[in-house]
Amino acid sequence: MSSSLRRGVLAAAAIAFSVTALSACAAGNNAQTLEVKPDNAETSVGGIRLQNVVVITQPTTEASGETRGPAVVSATVFNTTGTAQTLDAVSVEGGGSAEITPAKGKGKVTVPAHGSVILGGKGNASAAVAEIGESVQDGNAQKVTFTFSTTGDVSLRAFVVPADSYFTKWGPTAVPSAPEKPAEPSATPTGSATPTGAATPTDAASASATATESAASH
Repeated sequence: MSSSLRRGVLAAAAIAFSVTALSACAAGNNAQTLEVKPDNAETSVGGIRLQNVVVITQPTTEASGETRGPAVVSATVFNTTGTAQTLDAVSVEGGGSAEITPAKGKGKVTVPAHGSVILGGKGNASAAVAEIGESVQDGNAQKVTFTFSTTGDVSLRAFVVPADSYFTKWGPTAVPSAPEKPAEPSATPTGSATPTGAATPTDAASASATATESAASH
């Protein structure tokens, strides 16, 4: 995919993600506005519905334009059944499995009956992928698989976008900077080379030498 085409895909994804997210917040989960299929990935299997699924990589600079990890999977998960389900796994094709963390506390992410869970963004549950392979490129539509306790695997293709512009607040935390190297030891001696004791003979040694000389003269 050419760089210009990828930029167009990323722009379209940002607009669709923004409009759909705002509509969901303003109108509620069952509103008619949610029936409009967005450009961002969405699918339904059984009582599970996935919406606004995107893979968000590290921010890029215009100079490099490179796709960098780690990354996160952002999505809204709806459970229309009368039984709660846990989100047991999230994987990105070419990028491995994500570490899933609930919004509060530890354990699994639970999607309540007739409720929803948001992945990504401050204060929400998260699905973070530590490493991404070369096949995961900004602008691509990458296969993402969600695994639920009852429904099982639900797969779809989602846009890969950098955490720029609108996606900044949904993206992964910045890559930590490399640790500073310890300072090299100085070659200059820290202590003085001056002897600590005097080289003058002791009084005992002087007396011994005098006695020897006196005996030799007799």
